[in-house]
Amino acid sequence: MELAFAASAAMCGGAALAQAADGAAAAPGEPAAAETLPSVTVTDHRGAVDEAPPPAPGGQVGSGARMGILGNAPVMDTPFSVTSYTTEAIENDQARSVADVVAMDPSVRMASARSNINEDIIIRGFQVPSGDFALNGVFGLTPYWRAPLEAVERVEIIKGPSAALFGMTPSGSVGGVVNLVPKRAGSEPVTRITASMSSKSVLGGHIDIGRRFGPDGAFGVRVNAMHREGDTRIRGQSTRESLGSVGLDYRGRALRASLDLLWQKERIDNVVRQFQAGPTLIAIPRAPDNTLPYPGFGWSDGRHGSALAKVEYDITDHVTAYAAYGRRKLNWGAVAANPVILNTAGDYSYFGGWQRMTVESESLDAGLRAAFSTGPVGHSLALGVTRLDLEQQLGFYTGFPPGTSNLYAGLLPATPSIAGIHNPLRPMNHSKLSSVALADTLSFMNDRLLVTLGLRRQKVEGQSYNFTTGLPSGARYDESETTPFAGVVFKLRPDISLYASYVEGLSQGETAPTSAAITNPGEVLPPYISKQKEIGAKFDLDNRMMATVSLFELTKPSAGISGSTFGVFGEQRNRGIEATLAGEVTRGVRVLGGVTYMDGKITKAATAQLEGKKPIGVPEWQLNLGAEWDTPFVPGLTLTGRVIHTASTAVNATNTLSIPAWNRIDAGVRYAMKVGGKPVTLRLNVENLLDKSYWGTATAGYLFVGSPRTFSLSASVDL
Repeated sequence: MELAFAASAAMCGGAALAQAADGAAAAPGEPAAAETLPSVTVTDHRGAVDEAPPPAPGGQVGSGARMGILGNAPVMDTPFSVTSYTTEAIENDQARSVADVVAMDPSVRMASARSNINEDIIIRGFQVPSGDFALNGVFGLTPYWRAPLEAVERVEIIKGPSAALFGMTPSGSVGGVVNLVPKRAGSEPVTRITASMSSKSVLGGHIDIGRRFGPDGAFGVRVNAMHREGDTRIRGQSTRESLGSVGLDYRGRALRASLDLLWQKERIDNVVRQFQAGPTLIAIPRAPDNTLPYPGFGWSDGRHGSALAKVEYDITDHVTAYAAYGRRKLNWGAVAANPVILNTAGDYSYFGGWQRMTVESESLDAGLRAAFSTGPVGHSLALGVTRLDLEQQLGFYTGFPPGTSNLYAGLLPATPSIAGIHNPLRPMNHSKLSSVALADTLSFMNDRLLVTLGLRRQKVEGQSYNFTTGLPSGARYDESETTPFAGVVFKLRPDISLYASYVEGLSQGETAPTSAAITNPGEVLPPYISKQKEIGAKFDLDNRMMATVSLFELTKPSAGISGSTFGVFGEQRNRGIEATLAGEVTRGVRVLGGVTYMDGKITKAATAQLEGKKPIGVPEWQLNLGAEWDTPFVPGLTLTGRVIHTASTAVNATNTLSIPAWNRIDAGVRYAMKVGGKPVTLRLNVENLLDKSYWGTATAGYLFVGSPRTFSLSASVDL
């Protein structure tokens, strides 16, 4: 199909498309020659942006993932490191939240305890809070503190800064993007009931129903409902969780649409909290009993609801318009305390508080995608806009009496009562993130060479408030920045891709503190620009295994005080090599995991003595390697195992405190059979098989105790 119209030249861009066929412009005073545009041949368009790419061999990871403005792309065609964990991997691991999934990834570590209020993670040495996760490619809609997975089809982890590809995350994290892809009704009907039990006595049930209706199954419905409650392995701790989701979709010839509704409720009594290292601490004491809920009191209670509507329409066979709109609301409260370790004997102090918070957000994502060719060059052009409006209210009461205890004493103080305490909600923060992006993937040599170029213009507006008075504090933030991205993929063969990429991320700049000692009080710093450079190779081994080897360098600036001036004087640089593997080694034997080496360094600092130090929370070595074996002697029986290693990690900026290296072994078994003609799967998983006690750490220096040995048993039946 040949097109020759002026709009196509404007959409293609580039000097070549603006030239006349003879390449010459008319001389002054001469009549203008008739301009002849080059022929533009339209090619097949990309698949629907709302569809998850099919699983790769082995079924544990996807063959592609959503890459922001670029849409869904095959892993082998993507100039970034990405892993998409499938529903099969999620179910077989009995994963309850993203915290369970990251145990499969060598570039990711937990930044908080499993039974803490929140579950944050660290990607390539930079922290990513759970509030920065995306739902179906849109920020600001996932559950704020913990992301349950019963309604999730895929967990996609894209390594590195995201602002250029996805837009800026709500809190400006740059380590990577976690995208949760909702379940959709497939071509085959699903009615799956799962009963579960985990130690100590947490009992649960989950029902998953999917159907397609209408001509050619155009209408789809996927419903999930889950509830579990009981006592955990943590002494005195109980949990109660509920989730409900509805996923509706329509698949027409030119029109596709979806609606996702998600509701979550969670209550934890005796939450586990993180520790701070006291200023006089000379060494981190040994890890204590992993079944104690330090500091031993408190609760967390939250309700979350979100809705996301998406639509895409094929304007022509090769031009698609899309739009998404979503809203989220969180109501949450907690009584908790952050203990401070005082000495090597394990004494600690704590100061409790009652915190209330509401979060309301509104998200928009829209754009156009077109596929065409100009002569021998193919184009996948994308234009997109995003907007996120987020408001937070906070109530904070700190009148509870302080206390002291010891890591090894096992004493559990009573939870303070909030009866009769006035703790009103007041504005805390209101931010607006808006952006416009343009990208083009050019293909050469019959798609053997892919070159991706793009720009995103991001605007950051924000107003913070004094939560004591509810009045605005400081100047209103209003800054803009442009971030580019570029990537190259060259296919040596259909099963070997070499790639290189450059991408930038954004974080909101800070405001200089108001102090007589500061020469620029109240100055608003522009957004911080993080940068990642990456080169690597991807392999599709005999159509049975996928492997990636990559070298990366990620830098992030930071603010501080130098002399009497507040400004961007710091920089952290994480360099590393990452190798991942997923698929079948041989028939019936599957592997999933890899190894990451990171050389983290503070390359710039407001305090000269800190330059050259290791960043907090960045170990040199991380290894996650899991394997499954379908036993030949018992059909349907599969044995599983996984080893996790994390090297010694710095806990403070001067590197005088560190936690030792730790290892964890997980194991499991599952059995698939038929009962009365119905498929039944029994699963038993054991986390921390040897019940090792170990410290974990966040990039802010907080410490937490690893989870104790936990058994999870489930039975699923497909009706």
